[in-house]
Amino acid sequence: MMNGLNNSVVIGGQALPELAEMLGQAAVSQVFVVVDTNTARHCYPLLEPYLPKHKLVEIPVGEQYKTLATCELVWNELTESSADRFAVVVNLGGGVVTDLGGFCAATYKRGIRFVQVPTTLLAQVDASVGGKTGVDFLGFKNQIGVFQEPAAVFIDPQFLATLDARQLKSGYAEVVKHWLIADAQAFATQRQEGVLVQDWAPIIRSSVATKQQIVEADPLESGLRKMLNFGHTVGHALESYLLLQSGREILHGEAVAAGMVCETWLSAQRGLLSASEQESIETFLFSVFEKVQFVTLETDAIAQFALQDKKNSGSTINCTLLDGIGRAVYDQPVTVAEIAESLRYYHRL
Repeated sequence: MMNGLNNSVVIGGQALPELAEMLGQAAVSQVFVVVDTNTARHCYPLLEPYLPKHKLVEIPVGEQYKTLATCELVWNELTESSADRFAVVVNLGGGVVTDLGGFCAATYKRGIRFVQVPTTLLAQVDASVGGKTGVDFLGFKNQIGVFQEPAAVFIDPQFLATLDARQLKSGYAEVVKHWLIADAQAFATQRQEGVLVQDWAPIIRSSVATKQQIVEADPLESGLRKMLNFGHTVGHALESYLLLQSGREILHGEAVAAGMVCETWLSAQRGLLSASEQESIETFLFSVFEKVQFVTLETDAIAQFALQDKKNSGSTINCTLLDGIGRAVYDQPVTVAEIAESLRYYHRL
């Protein structure tokens, strides 16, 4: 318990009423709502009736704006409004908004409270939960950031109706990741439904529970939490490489889906995963996600980005691989050459 706010995750139709109750407490001096251009238009009207008096802080939309320069916009608003340490920042948006808004709050005056109201499937099942905040720097994903848990997370599936199919599928990649690292039964049964889901709440609850269980056991990613990075060593490298090339940017989940194919192949190459398991994972991922486009000549340049991965120790690239569906093994050393070869494998499929 901190100044009347407790750390919790609320999922479902009661999320926004409970947010209203929390923000109405006397311990809250001011409320700031961080939105991007899209969530200001499509999501803020759904949230506004539940908010007390507040200041709206709008940032540009897109991963390319997940930078320290954008943080300065938020810090300027907080400073000019004389926000004190009893202020609360409400982050309304996808992974960029929850990551960046959380980082801005965690560093302003050495830390003020923030709550996450994730509006994309990716943010609801992954980015908003677990206390990772940060921004990209010099083209590298999440290079600058801190671990800081939000005061609470409020997840209302109604926001998913504001998404297009591509954004929904991007978030679904993180759901699939949770199945592959920790829930073989869900992968076996729930994948039949694909993204044609009528009620997302049970899937969100299950995915959040998986992540919370892992994060609570290892909040600062010294060991077990690294499981959550399956698909991300290659995925982040691919995402970072394409982000630097105008017109070729891809969504985070699209990169993770490609990364999961590559890291599934690496798992099979090491004898950790059977050929039939590899095939079932690949078949499913390609049934949902379109292939990310790059040319073979680019694979070495893409692989170089993995040298900046935060799980590395020195020059050793530490990857999370699958030891069968539903079981992950972390701190598996891989080389730049192996990552490049996995990308060439993906390219050939």
